[in-house]
Amino acid sequence: MTCYKGTIPIMSTQSTNSNPSDDDSVAMPADAATMARRYVRVTGHSDNGFVQFEYSVGWPDFALEMALPEALFNDFCLKNKVQFLTEPVGSTLGDNDE
Repeated sequence: MTCYKGTIPIMSTQSTNSNPSDDDSVAMPADAATMARRYVRVTGHSDNGFVQFEYSVGWPDFALEMALPEALFNDFCLKNKVQFLTEPVGSTLGDNDE
C-alpha cells in the first residue's frame, strides 16, 4: 500500500498527448485530516441482497463503485467510520447534468 504525504498526483485520463515531458497531472493537497475522511453514497439494492454504493477516501467526488451483501456493507461502514452522502456530489457543486 502506498502512503502519500503532502500531495497526491492525479493523472488526467483525458490527455491524448504522448509526450512524457508534457505532464498534465494535477497535485491535490492530501493532509492527514483529508485522507481520514471516508464517504459512502448508496446507489441501489439488488434483488440478491447486495447494497450498491460509491466509496471514496478524502474527496467525495473521486469514488469507487462497489457492492457488498448488506451485513458486510454495514460492517464496512462501521469500520471505516463513513459519512453518508445523500445526493451526487456534482449536484451540490452545480455541475450535475440531471
